[in-house]
Amino acid sequence: MFAVIKTGGKQYKVASGDILRVERIAANAGETVQFNEVLMLGGDKPQVGAPLIEDAAVQAEVVDQIKGEKVINFVKRRRKHSSKRTKGHRQKLTLVKIGDILETGAGKSKVMAAVGTGSVSAAAVAAITGKATDEAATPAKAKKAAAPKAEAAPKAAKKAAPKKAAAKADGDDLSEISGVGPVIVGKLNAEGITTFAQIAAWTDADVEAIEEKLSFKGRVGREDWIAQAKELAKG
Repeated sequence: MFAVIKTGGKQYKVASGDILRVERIAANAGETVQFNEVLMLGGDKPQVGAPLIEDAAVQAEVVDQIKGEKVINFVKRRRKHSSKRTKGHRQKLTLVKIGDILETGAGKSKVMAAVGTGSVSAAAVAAITGKATDEAATPAKAKKAAAPKAEAAPKAAKKAAPKKAAAKADGDDLSEISGVGPVIVGKLNAEGITTFAQIAAWTDADVEAIEEKLSFKGRVGREDWIAQAKELAKG
């Protein structure tokens, strides 16, 4: 019997006893995790999900937390900035050994769900684990009824200038960096980043953190924001 599961944005065909490398899972070596996003079950009576098979799961033991092969990223900008940069990257992965394939009973299992290390919303956790958090379980109508009418902001207040605009007025125009548009400027301002000097001082850890928060992995290095920010900070 085999199953097709989805984890880390990828799909894998697995069978009991397989050793698999998947995107980093928040679990320690030796722990057992459960993949609840099952797209297909094969065997004597194949099942295909729409898109998932309800109450099906695949359990696996975490063997080790590893890194993938090193990938070299070389960026050269000839005309506008005349700069070049070489950067290596090793993807964080989890090595797992596939155990039981459950056709039913996933909801009753006490095995923790396999959740990635990135930021996950309450609704996403509820969809993956099959167990809604207090926030996700609260119906939308109940939330609306719980909010007192006295807290409703008047229409005039909605027209007031947001804090992001104030932060932008006190800082630099980050859109001067090639590859940074109005949407990204707003996201950077929301994270408290308003000047070229702040971007110029980023470390590799800062770059990794900001790319994970703003969901544009590899873009900072690919478009060489730091080098651009250093030049712009000089005036």
